[in-house]
Amino acid sequence: MIAGTPEPVAGASDPPPAGVWNIANALTMLRIVLVPVFVWMLFLDGTAWRLAAFAVFAAASITDKIDGDIARARGLVTDFGKIADPIADKALTGAALVSLSVMGELWWWVTVVIMVREIGITVLRFVVLRHGVIPASKGGKLKTMLQVIAIGFYILPGPLDYVRWATMAAALVVTVVTGADYVLRAWRMRRASGTS
Repeated sequence: MIAGTPEPVAGASDPPPAGVWNIANALTMLRIVLVPVFVWMLFLDGTAWRLAAFAVFAAASITDKIDGDIARARGLVTDFGKIADPIADKALTGAALVSLSVMGELWWWVTVVIMVREIGITVLRFVVLRHGVIPASKGGKLKTMLQVIAIGFYILPGPLDYVRWATMAAALVVTVVTGADYVLRAWRMRRASGTS
């Protein structure tokens, strides 16, 4: 080391950990708050209300990408966000799927398969939390995007049946495949931690 040059202090250059209360997590919570607003609009009669429900659903869905981009760009990624973000996604898509099935516009078996996967993976995340946090994978993000697009087509009025069925089928396949991937990742994490 050059004489007169102060030794670096361990951890001095490391940025402080992001606090739970930040803009990214606030957007995640906003997405959760918009869920009942969306459901209320969806059950109201009339094309205008249907379009309004679609607008709220789209706005809430867009916050998923925005909060993720902000969290990564500003170093605001937190364990709370890693858990709350997928929960917000599941609350929004789950409410939409159940509502559409209640209204008779989507087969119940599709909703059941997707919800079992979503709730199961959420529970799994909490079970393995002491071993580490399983962040959303690229496949998980693709799954969410396909679900959002498919649900969006179901919400929109008009003769879009074939488009709805095709996008929902794709979403269903990716949902099941990524669910199996999360189970495998959780098992590997648990095994790596030395817990039987």
